[in-house]
Amino acid sequence: MTQDRLLDRLPASPLVPGILWGLTYVGARLALELDLPPRIRLIIALGPVVPFMLALAGVVRAIGALDELHRRVHLEALAIAFPLTLLLIMTLGLLDLAVGLSPDDWSYRHILPFLVIFYAFGLWRGWKRYQ
Repeated sequence: MTQDRLLDRLPASPLVPGILWGLTYVGARLALELDLPPRIRLIIALGPVVPFMLALAGVVRAIGALDELHRRVHLEALAIAFPLTLLLIMTLGLLDLAVGLSPDDWSYRHILPFLVIFYAFGLWRGWKRYQ
């Protein structure tokens, strides 16, 4: 199966897979608070991966269907969000070595909201540039 045919089978919109991902993610977070065997915990932890991949594929398809200006703004948003994310991860890693950050306050699961904020900032800055 070629890549084009595979992409045609994926949802055109990220909305449904995004909602499915959100539900499976929240469900996994709640279920992982329970005392379950390690194999079950592993299966639960991997549950949101496929819906998230489908949502990402929907986002990529949706951006690909946009006109050139909209695609450029999204590219600029990524060009801002990616380095800011690297800066955040580097800073947290060094601070963890220096003073020992609490995993309850700063772990990988706490970084995702920052990624969304960085991307939203990039979108805002990109649209402001073209107004």
